[in-house]
Amino acid sequence: MVKRIITISREFGSGGRFIGEEVAKKLGIAYYDKNIINEIAEKSGLSPEYIQENAELSPKRGLFAYAFAGRDITEKSVEDMVYEAQRKVILDLAEKESCVIIGRNADYILKDRDDVLNVFIHGNMPEKIQRITRLYNVEEKEAVKMMADTDKRRMTNYNFYTDQRWGKADNYTLCLNSSQLGYDRCEKIIVECSL
Repeated sequence: MVKRIITISREFGSGGRFIGEEVAKKLGIAYYDKNIINEIAEKSGLSPEYIQENAELSPKRGLFAYAFAGRDITEKSVEDMVYEAQRKVILDLAEKESCVIIGRNADYILKDRDDVLNVFIHGNMPEKIQRITRLYNVEEKEAVKMMADTDKRRMTNYNFYTDQRWGKADNYTLCLNSSQLGYDRCEKIIVECSL
């Protein structure tokens, strides 16, 4: 079956966002990443800046902050409202058109569809550090810290809202090591698997 929707989850520094963008170009389909922030903000009633910081990442305070974050009488926190708005936007996009969606638990949100290819991109530490130092113009020590913080927050968000483990192969159709395969080969594999 042709896969109309490609979701790409990724480790920070693995190039998953870049790979996803190139796959979308090669297939001639829409690409969604940060460009859905305004839609999520509109649906949730929160600022785009807040969504940018919180829609894919857990609070910096960790899992307990998630579980006990200021819940109102409906038992919903602001994070829950953001997740629900994000979920609605992703479901709407999947109904509307073929596309590549980066992160945002899209693999889980769309898990009941047959036309979705779920990909996880990871990489080796030296290559990820090198990429982060180059892209963000930071020292190696700062790159390691950024990587650990971002991946921990992605993992916490994913694990909390999906009841699955972030990065676990069972959750994805494909798991690709961009350090071993290179970006071009990752792109080719994803394109081939979607046809």
